Amino acid sequence: MSRRATLFASTLCTALVAIALRPLPAQAGQTLPASLRAVDRGASDPAQTITLTVHLKMSDRAGFEKTLAALYDRASPSFHKWLSDADLRKFAPSQAHRDAVRQALEAHGLTVLGTDKNGFSLRARGKLGDVARAFNTELHDFVRNGETFRRNITPAQLDGEAAAYVDTVAGLESHRVHPMLTRAKNLVTGKSPANIPLTKANAGVLGKYISDVGLTASQSFTYTTSGGLPSATYTGIVYNENPNLTIDFSPKALVQAYGLGPVYAAGLTGAGQTIVLLEGYGYPTIQSDANAFAKLTGLPQLTASNFNIVYPEGAPLDPNAGILTGWNTEIALDMDSSHAIAPGANIVVVATTGQDSEDFQYSMQYIVDNGIGTTVSDSWEEDQDLLSGPAEQQSFETVLELAAAKGVSFQFSTGDSGDGGLGTPLGAPGVPSVAPHATAVGGTAILNNPGGKGFTHVGWGDTISYVNEFGPLVPPEASFYAGGGGGESVYWPKPAWQSALPGLGRQTPDVSALADPFTGVPIVLTNGSQQEIEVGWGGTSLASPIFTAFWAIAQQAAGGPLGQASPTIAALKTGLIDVVASSNPNNITGSVTTSSGTTNYTTADIFAGALEQNTPFIGAIWNVDDGNVTYGFAFGADSSLSAGKGWDNATGYGTPHGLKFIQAVAAYTAP
Repeated sequence: MSRRATLFASTLCTALVAIALRPLPAQAGQTLPASLRAVDRGASDPAQTITLTVHLKMSDRAGFEKTLAALYDRASPSFHKWLSDADLRKFAPSQAHRDAVRQALEAHGLTVLGTDKNGFSLRARGKLGDVARAFNTELHDFVRNGETFRRNITPAQLDGEAAAYVDTVAGLESHRVHPMLTRAKNLVTGKSPANIPLTKANAGVLGKYISDVGLTASQSFTYTTSGGLPSATYTGIVYNENPNLTIDFSPKALVQAYGLGPVYAAGLTGAGQTIVLLEGYGYPTIQSDANAFAKLTGLPQLTASNFNIVYPEGAPLDPNAGILTGWNTEIALDMDSSHAIAPGANIVVVATTGQDSEDFQYSMQYIVDNGIGTTVSDSWEEDQDLLSGPAEQQSFETVLELAAAKGVSFQFSTGDSGDGGLGTPLGAPGVPSVAPHATAVGGTAILNNPGGKGFTHVGWGDTISYVNEFGPLVPPEASFYAGGGGGESVYWPKPAWQSALPGLGRQTPDVSALADPFTGVPIVLTNGSQQEIEVGWGGTSLASPIFTAFWAIAQQAAGGPLGQASPTIAALKTGLIDVVASSNPNNITGSVTTSSGTTNYTTADIFAGALEQNTPFIGAIWNVDDGNVTYGFAFGADSSLSAGKGWDNATGYGTPHGLKFIQAVAAYTAP
């Protein structure tokens, strides 16, 4: 697929010699909720210093695309024969072109910091006012939903002949990257479960705080008011019956839920592979926190032989920057969950010194250039597909193309807000998970089968219905809470391996894994001066490292790098659990009696007004606050996204499971 394929009619093509701005979202034929509309706050501060990455046009774009496609074509003699740096340099822009762009940047007072290893891009730094003059554009600050970002409001183009050599630029448009993690909480108090000092826990007592038995047998509950009416009775399976426990999966429980016992028995633990975690800032107690979690849960310790942290731009000036911005929690989640799935793999944390999208793009390029590892977890996103400009989208894809050519797979979280409030899958995917050469990892919940054995994997979509609040609510009041991201791009056409899927645009997710914080995981994190167990963590920030660890095990089984995961996932016939819309025969139902009579409520009635699709889901009763407040809690009810047979926009092709998945990947990728 050509990266320069024609964009949809609802968008504006980017000129080859200039970085043009896409129309405002309203011009893309879709009305946005007020919370997603950006407000122009005027010209950005010209004195602030910013960093740019200028990607140059390849010397032979058509040849590169043909070569790259052949690497993923099983019928090609070059299938999975990844390109070396020398191979890549055949497609790099000429030195004369690099020199012309360098001179144009320096003529406007910008400092060129260097090029990537193979000469495809230049990185430069300078005052924002000088940058605007260099690219003949205006840069403005915008505010949307409380977040400030920057973008150019007129097409950007370098002076003179250098304009013809520029492909795209990262950093003109600037978004703050956000971790995709979320935590379970008591919806009455708004508080998450209390942290547990590590001094009170050891490997034998973790079960005092968490349980993977989220659902228990059907019960009936009656609620009345002081006057007798209204009264209500609700019957159904019960979620979190024991309020002293948090519904979480320990590493041992994850092994069971994902069928990993036979995988480990076959000697496949990720040994000899490196899992790369791309994070913001880092924090001082990364290794000690991970090792405390490992000791608590029986995992191998991380030492200098199997763990490292790399700072592509040098360590942050403030060693606590990761703590101050919340990235410490993200890093702990990624470390603990990836180590739990692939306990034999090496782990490398690559930490940025900033939180802007350009910082992360630079670190992605650093991973590729320096061979840090071939399976990379990215538990973050910068914006939605509908709201991100073409220069940002294309600059991410430029790095990801080179990664795919070298056999590196980047996994990205798809988001934690369903369709992001758009009310439709169109335009909802997160950036950069929607890039054609990314692997987009969506979310699931894992639920035990009450009264039976095993687990059911459903799409992550939590919908809450208040049925009792110190007396029955008439009618119940339902609202969407959170869920995995996905949907169809309005920017990228479908890659070849998605040709059979519906729609015109790149579809996400490709695959999915555990993300629902109400069936989440514990982590260990230093808070202040003590290490604590924090329970109830999830988000697609959890799904990405889980799948990345699976991919590391698959690489061990295959005997080498497997490249971008998404085309292989699309081709697999076995090994994935096809996550479909599931129900339970004992879903919550109810009846409410008022002075006007009795009204019976089906499961669908209880959640009416919050669901945008008519698909099955699992609906349970959740008694909170000693029964004073009761919810109907729906699992697998994700905004306008829904799971179904085969590929779907909530869970992709499904979730990896056990030895069959590992064997299927190895068989598909065998020469």
